[in-house]
Amino acid sequence: MRIKIIYFIIFLISAITLAQDDGSIKNDSIKRTMFIKQLGQGFLPSKLFNLDLKYLVKYNQYEGFRTGLGGETNETLSDKFRVNGYTVYGFVDKEFKYSIGGGFRVNKSHNTWINYSYTDDLTETGSTKFILDKRLFTFFEPRLLNIDLFHKHQTNRISIEHEIDKKLYTEVEFSISNIDPTYGYSFRLENNAFDVFETTKAKIALQWNPFSEINSEKNTVTKNGYPQFTFQYTKSFKNILGADFNFSKLDFRTIHKIKYKSENAFSLITLTAGLANGDTPLTDLYHAYPNNIRKETVLQRFTVAGINSFETMYFNEFFSDKFTTIIAKHYFKPFRIARLFNPQLVLINRLAIGNISNQERHDGVAFNSLEKGYTEAGIELNKLFFGFGLSTTYRYGAYHLPNEEDNIAIKFTFNITL
Repeated sequence: MRIKIIYFIIFLISAITLAQDDGSIKNDSIKRTMFIKQLGQGFLPSKLFNLDLKYLVKYNQYEGFRTGLGGETNETLSDKFRVNGYTVYGFVDKEFKYSIGGGFRVNKSHNTWINYSYTDDLTETGSTKFILDKRLFTFFEPRLLNIDLFHKHQTNRISIEHEIDKKLYTEVEFSISNIDPTYGYSFRLENNAFDVFETTKAKIALQWNPFSEINSEKNTVTKNGYPQFTFQYTKSFKNILGADFNFSKLDFRTIHKIKYKSENAFSLITLTAGLANGDTPLTDLYHAYPNNIRKETVLQRFTVAGINSFETMYFNEFFSDKFTTIIAKHYFKPFRIARLFNPQLVLINRLAIGNISNQERHDGVAFNSLEKGYTEAGIELNKLFFGFGLSTTYRYGAYHLPNEEDNIAIKFTFNITL
């Protein structure tokens, strides 16, 4: 009888230990999954504060190396408010830039937040951004290496973000900015030349992913569906809080992904369009995302290819107040050469068309119009070595250049996913 009791006790202790171990393994697995998810979103998590990886090290033609620290408080500290910010230093322009802000949640079920920030930093001229894209993160921003046309801005911003549901979310923003181009530029309007200026803007943006799959019990997105649609409207008000210009902008983007039966083979089509009306300075026009530097030979222009940029289009070559781009990529099934060596072939075609009104108003920067339609085609062989690959792109059509070498771009690619 004693032996049976002893065996029973041993069995009970073993069962409890196994259950604890199993629970520990599950907890470790959940923690590991959350860690990878946060890392993929650009944050290195700690107990109360998440370090923002975007600000550690970057490089561009104006600042040289740009390094600093940034981050935000996390839900462990509070799920009702957050504080965020960053500070960086450029080693060529020898200036500090920074931002400080925060927000508080007013509705949990719809993830509604009211936010405020003050930013003193640089922005690439002509780089209209969708304000909802702050949800996106890439470990490496290839175009940033080559950008040289920036304007300084000091911006106060207040916004409200709200999830109507998991397939449709929105943000409304109001901002006041003092803008100072770092290059010799002036905007001529009504016999005045504006070298520095102020803007007062209101924006509303919508992100609609109607085909995504939702877990109704957990109210989470289980699978991204396509196509996806992004809308944004901007209105700049003259004479309100010292603003100098009256203009409006309407921006649209759709992304569609076509999957095939072959494993990991798919096509990706991105259409982006923008329309600016009114007295719009160069800082708020569209540049179609060029990514080619002005060097004499192909090898001197050898840098890193972007994700949705035009690799043969030179920086500051075109600006538009109305434009459309279509980028079509086809990803073939990766070549299974070895366990850790699976390169992937990608075929690419890009089109940009646009126009510019009142070009004579923009003094100090010479540029062309996209009215004839810009075309280029390329091929990438990705993931050859630690995420790096190679690409070759050729410029053809109406903007084909007389010197054949100037129509060719050969670059690194970089693709890594978590």
